[in-house]
Amino acid sequence: MLLEHYYEVSQAPDVAALESRLVRFAQALEFPHINAVLVIDPPRPGERPSFIAIGNTPEPYLEAQRDPTASARDPVNRRLRTLSVPFIYDQQLYATAGAGDLWETQAAFGYKTGVAVALHLPDYRHFLLGVDRDDSLPREEHRLSRMMADLQLLAVHAQSAASRLLAPDDAGGPAPELTPREVEILRWTMDGKTAWSVGAILGVSEATVNFHLRNVFRKLGAASKHQAVLKALKLRLI
Repeated sequence: MLLEHYYEVSQAPDVAALESRLVRFAQALEFPHINAVLVIDPPRPGERPSFIAIGNTPEPYLEAQRDPTASARDPVNRRLRTLSVPFIYDQQLYATAGAGDLWETQAAFGYKTGVAVALHLPDYRHFLLGVDRDDSLPREEHRLSRMMADLQLLAVHAQSAASRLLAPDDAGGPAPELTPREVEILRWTMDGKTAWSVGAILGVSEATVNFHLRNVFRKLGAASKHQAVLKALKLRLI
């Protein structure tokens, strides 16, 4: 890969551009799927981490992966918690871990083999990057080594852009005040609920939920639900 391609990823002006550039980069390496996740651990014990994912993962595959018990069993997820170098996954890895059924589920969506890497960063952050495909990886050692090196370098550049775009640093000054209803809606949003779902839980309309979310965006200077949640977490508002 030319260095200019890494630079394009690191200098993406917005989330949509970052996502499209990551997809283009992965496809150039003959991987049709890519997923990047910024994980922010809570500073207080007992709270749940926040996950912000971008990429081109098919929605049906995401639905099939929502079971938290399956996520805990996944050998790729377990490795990502501790390793800081790229590693390969395939059917054998899942079978050895006693999770062959998980591989069978994802293989139906073209996720048969791939490479994953985690970068463990300061300020309670982790950046996870994975590329996946239906075909086996090249057997030639020099091609495989080049591929792993490309992905390691891609992760370094992508995490820089992801941190800047998905969880920007605060500009300082006093924290904005959120109303109890805004905090409540933001907490449900952090759990992955849609505006419609939050409205059903709280007994209000979807339009009312979106009205409160727009107020939260304005107060926090956020452009998306992801940014709003992360800024609120950093400011100890939720």
